[in-house]
Amino acid sequence: MTRAVKLRDDYSASDLRWLVARSRHATAARRRLALAAIRAGASRTARVGGMDRQTLRDWVHRFNAEGPDGLRDYQHAGPACRLNAAQQAELKALVEAGPDRERDGVPRWRRVDLPRVIEERFGVVYHERHVSALLKRLGFSYVSARPRHPEAGIENRAGSRPGLRLAVRRARNLGSFWSLRC
Repeated sequence: MTRAVKLRDDYSASDLRWLVARSRHATAARRRLALAAIRAGASRTARVGGMDRQTLRDWVHRFNAEGPDGLRDYQHAGPACRLNAAQQAELKALVEAGPDRERDGVPRWRRVDLPRVIEERFGVVYHERHVSALLKRLGFSYVSARPRHPEAGIENRAGSRPGLRLAVRRARNLGSFWSLRC
């Protein structure tokens, strides 16, 4: 049978409940409330906290070592980026410049196309879902401009919108005016 773990004495049950009332972290508040029940002498405190006895014992150890702030969940940074800072800057410039239609074969970058380019240039394999996180870290958003055909000029688009037709006509008249004057 395991030996009982003694709870540190510098916090009373009322002190722990006071911390619970002012806590912004629900999980830490639940753990503090279970420890307040232990301090008050209640039995079956693991059920009060909604956890197993061994989990409660682990939280008591952590509370004894770190105090009330030790009952919060730690924020993990996650794995380090596989591209270094220079490669990230080069990728950012590459995405901002857009693809070369002949070389890359696409009119605009999509996250499906970028893993292939990243692997060819930097030798690092990324899944297309992770490319979204990488682009977000580089300052890009999910919103993209509506693609236009590269050969579509202003005259070809003028037939689709009436206001644009007038602007094209004015631009032509203005251009001819300036050419006559010069």
